[in-house]
Amino acid sequence: MSLGNIFDIAGSGMTAQSLRLNTTASNIANAETASSSTDTTYRARKPVFSAIQQSMLNPDQQGFGVQGGEDAGAGVRVEGIVESDAELQMRYEPNHPAANEDGYVFYPNVNVVEEMADMMSSSRSFQMNVDIMNTAKSMMQRILTLGQQ
Repeated sequence: MSLGNIFDIAGSGMTAQSLRLNTTASNIANAETASSSTDTTYRARKPVFSAIQQSMLNPDQQGFGVQGGEDAGAGVRVEGIVESDAELQMRYEPNHPAANEDGYVFYPNVNVVEEMADMMSSSRSFQMNVDIMNTAKSMMQRILTLGQQ
């Protein structure tokens, strides 16, 4: 793996964590939206990621093998965003404008505490990828100054 590939790997991680952060923010923003039916109620969304293998990017070039002879990772790919299958919150609020004929209001299956923890995790992961890029940049600058002495 060359030093230049580090930027691609960290960049894909930053893109993935940015999407994760946006999805989490959307979940928090819709945590208290009410609806009169289960079909129209907001459901928590989570991004699904997968690793990009080095052999998929450069089939002719052999990457450094890891345990078991698998190819080294080459980044992160967003496979999609899935909606949670968890049960919606149903509250009896007959005076609510969105209450159905039985007086029940449906709220999203968003756990705000869990979403805040996810937001902190994605923010820290993003920052770690930034630090990796800065370290790689610093290493490249030091390599350029080796010949000057």
